Amino acid sequence: MNWLQSLSDRYAHWATRHPFLATLAPFALLVFLWQLVVWADMFPRVFLPGPADVVARAGELVYKGILTGYLSDSLVRLAVGATAGVAVAIPLGVLIGLNRTAHWLCWPVLLFFQAIGDIAWLPILLVWFGFGLKTITFVLVYTVLFPVAMNTVLGVRSVPEQLLRAARSLGASRSRVLFEVILPGALPNIMTGIRNGLAFGWRALIAAEIIVGTSGIGFLMFDSRRAGSVEAILVGLVVLGVLWYIVDGWILAPIERLTGQRWGLVTQE
Repeated sequence: MNWLQSLSDRYAHWATRHPFLATLAPFALLVFLWQLVVWADMFPRVFLPGPADVVARAGELVYKGILTGYLSDSLVRLAVGATAGVAVAIPLGVLIGLNRTAHWLCWPVLLFFQAIGDIAWLPILLVWFGFGLKTITFVLVYTVLFPVAMNTVLGVRSVPEQLLRAARSLGASRSRVLFEVILPGALPNIMTGIRNGLAFGWRALIAAEIIVGTSGIGFLMFDSRRAGSVEAILVGLVVLGVLWYIVDGWILAPIERLTGQRWGLVTQE
């Protein structure tokens, strides 16, 4: 097994020197295995086209403006819904975390509605709002709100009491304690909630677009199913995965990590 350990060490050293290539390597292996399955004719090409067929279909959709237009629609919806959800969730989480009465009244309600999946709302939302943007926006706000709010509560309640007492003993007002002690201390948890909320919101958005949308990546995939275009469906899947990998791995995760390093409350014993 020494050769295996040596190979692992070499790969780790190479990955450290070339992080971008190390990120692409697993996906290259996945595409290669996919191509092997296609070459082996394990499935009819109409059901499982090859990577080259999917790339060609993606180029065609981009050339016609379909993929770029639908992707733009999805991103705008995600931005609007996530912004609204975060704007409601953080103040609500701070209130519940600081006020015992608010916690007693609101926390059970949060747990109750968190247990109801976002897609479970679609039947009644279709009755209320019909097929359109209002339904999709409601699903997005609903999905993003709970992880952000609950992580905010956790962050607020995790601020050590001695820090609050120290700030008050130095004459800090309530607003200064809130903005200079509580919120910075809760910020790492808030960022974790935002990251999770956006991930759940992205999935909910695609599901809502599949069911009630008239545009967007989810609608593109569902409409391609009716047309029998497996290539376009796979294009949608690849776009979803690549886009979220970039957003989460290159933007949200580094921000979360830096936030924890800058404002994380670490106790040394």
